Amino acid sequence: MKRLLDIIFSLIGLILFSPIFLILSLMIVIDSRGGVFFRGVRVGLNGKDFRIFKFRSMIPDCEGKGKWNVGDNDDRITKVGHFLRKSKLDELPQLINVLIGNMSFVGPRPELRVYVDQYTEEEKAILERKPGITDWASITNFEQFKGFTEAEDPDAYYMNYVRPLKLKLQLYYAEHHSLWDDIRCVAWTVYKVATRSQKLPKEIAKIVEEYQASLSVKA
Repeated sequence: MKRLLDIIFSLIGLILFSPIFLILSLMIVIDSRGGVFFRGVRVGLNGKDFRIFKFRSMIPDCEGKGKWNVGDNDDRITKVGHFLRKSKLDELPQLINVLIGNMSFVGPRPELRVYVDQYTEEEKAILERKPGITDWASITNFEQFKGFTEAEDPDAYYMNYVRPLKLKLQLYYAEHHSLWDDIRCVAWTVYKVATRSQKLPKEIAKIVEEYQASLSVKA
């Protein structure tokens, strides 16, 4: 059922958003050289690599040549790229990945191999779920680029603060997932995009609060 819904709604999304695809593609091409799409390698279901579709927001062939995690002050970002990242519109082409079948609408966000290789045996359960456009970690860290911008070392900030909570939330999804929960996650994602609210579902807020409390104890 989930795969059928992915196919139907990704097709509908691609058709409805086709004018936006065209406008953004023209903006990207006019702004800088390097093509419309970014096709970075990510780790998907069962630990298999695949290429993710995103609107290109940085200069060509720069991933891994510098910091993996990018703040708004990174000089590799193009002029149009700043807008794409802040608005989350750079993620829109992942509808293609959903249609192809290597992503779903909801599932753990696909990770770089450099971080997946550090998974514990427990964390490898995340790879048993197809990666998604959105998940509970995505809506919790909705504006993580602000932290990357303010951090002296964005990669260290990701490893020490963002990634531990992200893994907890993705493990929660791996253990507690259903079609109803996926629908809820999509609804919450739309709500967050529209309102930029800090509000979270109660069970997710509880995980975040426990994680923040553990940081206070360590401090």
